[in-house]
Amino acid sequence: MEPRVWKIRYLRLVRRVYRIVGHRRLRHREWWKPIRTALLDRRLWHPCRDTVANGLSIGLFFAMMPIPGQSLAAATIAARSRANIPFAVGATFVTNPLTSPIVRPLQHQFGGWLREHLHVPMPQLGEVDLQFRSTVVALNVSDFILGFLVSGILVSLLAYPMVHLFSALMPQHLPIRPIVIRKKKPRSSSP
Repeated sequence: MEPRVWKIRYLRLVRRVYRIVGHRRLRHREWWKPIRTALLDRRLWHPCRDTVANGLSIGLFFAMMPIPGQSLAAATIAARSRANIPFAVGATFVTNPLTSPIVRPLQHQFGGWLREHLHVPMPQLGEVDLQFRSTVVALNVSDFILGFLVSGILVSLLAYPMVHLFSALMPQHLPIRPIVIRKKKPRSSSP
């Protein structure tokens, strides 16, 4: 698929989210107003190199966390840290129901390797026996926590050089500077 098609799809997604967030039933709710103003900031939806790198980093960090609501947490942190919201939410889907059974055991093994070979101090939090069909798997909770925290930090740090390299190789697809959005001047009433 060519880049122009991707851009059109991205803009349709942005318009759809704007309609949902600014719906008339939600518009006048007091609890929704601060969330709405943070989410509808247009600068957070236009991709540029730095905001995409920040958004991708936040999204990949939350993708490695085994928590419910990864997308919501990534969108909230991205809005607060002025990062690109669609990239933050999209990056959380790296761990989906198809990839999670592969990623989670690797995180457990990575945490065990860190504790064993690098002697990372971690309190012993216990072991859990998980039964999968006819096999029983022993899960060390300390290894798993260490594994997903360190893998989340490493993957989120890798997002910056990835985005900057992509921007250097293909500058026409990801601009360096954010676009300037001018505020509308208030109309003066003429007699």
